[in-house]
Amino acid sequence: MSDVTDLFAAAQRLQQQGQAYALVSVVRTQAPTSARPGDKALVTSQGILHGWIGGGCAQPAVLQTVREALRDGRARLMRIAPVESEASSRDPAGEASDFATGCPSAGTIELFIDPILPPTRLVVVGDSPVAVALAGLAPRVGLPVTVIARDADARRFADASQVIDTDESATVAAQVAPGTLVVVATQGRRDLQGLRTALALQPLKVWLVASARKAQALREALIAARHDAQAVNAIVAPAGQPIGAQTPEEIALSVLAAVVAERRAGRGTADATAGAPALTVVPAAAGTTEQAAAATPVEDSCCAATPRCCGD
Repeated sequence: MSDVTDLFAAAQRLQQQGQAYALVSVVRTQAPTSARPGDKALVTSQGILHGWIGGGCAQPAVLQTVREALRDGRARLMRIAPVESEASSRDPAGEASDFATGCPSAGTIELFIDPILPPTRLVVVGDSPVAVALAGLAPRVGLPVTVIARDADARRFADASQVIDTDESATVAAQVAPGTLVVVATQGRRDLQGLRTALALQPLKVWLVASARKAQALREALIAARHDAQAVNAIVAPAGQPIGAQTPEEIALSVLAAVVAERRAGRGTADATAGAPALTVVPAAAGTTEQAAAATPVEDSCCAATPRCCGD
């Protein structure tokens, strides 16, 4: 197997594991250097995993630049040159980051850093009609889906890549990596437990398919149970973009539009943001809130009286 074949086989393994990495390619060199144009390596935030891009003098600068690229998801050029070289001065075109090195070899190397981030995963909590529709739509825009619901029937979620048939927070958290986008679409069946599970996943963002009144009753119950008040009060509810949605499929589309907007606005990897849920309130989607509330067997007035009416 050739070196290039080995390299891309290793890249495929990283992608299957959902691990972020950068493909680093040598673009130009000025002798003496041990690297040659066309040399490549796979670099994670921990270091060079596979391949060759030069000796020890270059590696610290490469690792620093790779970590930056994995945080913001942007490719970049970099140049490593001797301290006394004119090439080690600021790039006049502003196209490359420059690093000076005191390496005895006194060579210059230019590299292209191309970050490869794992696809953003959407977690759908619940087995309501909206949850089913959302799990079917999301993969069509490049979002792999994990469905979480007690006694979930995998046949109802044929397009999901993972179906977890329990909503117990500790069990689910052990199976889902941090940094996901989460939509809670329980719609009256174990709403409170669905939100507990969503918060336990260390998500990037959470949406709740419910009316504002019902969502507020659930927030109060979560805070009373000693969940982090800042995260709870920022749960997105009602969820979705204002498209006048009425059917479960239209509601799912409106929610998915909000998810895609968040995915495109945000950059970086799950491990760079995990541990600090960023849950932001968005405007209610016209036609979404009341239809979502109507789809649940529990009325808002019941939820306002006691969260136990909300399927929990």
